[in-house]
Amino acid sequence: MTSAIVSNVAALVLAVLMLAGAMCACVFKNLLSAVIATAFVSLMAALLFYLLHAPDVAMAEASIGAALTTAIFVIAIKKTTGSEEK
Repeated sequence: MTSAIVSNVAALVLAVLMLAGAMCACVFKNLLSAVIATAFVSLMAALLFYLLHAPDVAMAEASIGAALTTAIFVIAIKKTTGSEEK
């Protein structure tokens, strides 16, 4: 019984952190900060999937959602902001 309560509380905390990260990503003016916030949301989603006993989905979310997508966004931001500064 207590492990179920702890699991539910942890899932609720992760969901609240995901919502806070998503709101931060929408509010941030700096694109790099917004990308980092979305990576945080994806990482929290991966932890939530792992907590819900879906480790395969958690690994896919962590590797593709948090790592690869963030890297692609950061590279795109770095390549496009140089043209604005000139």
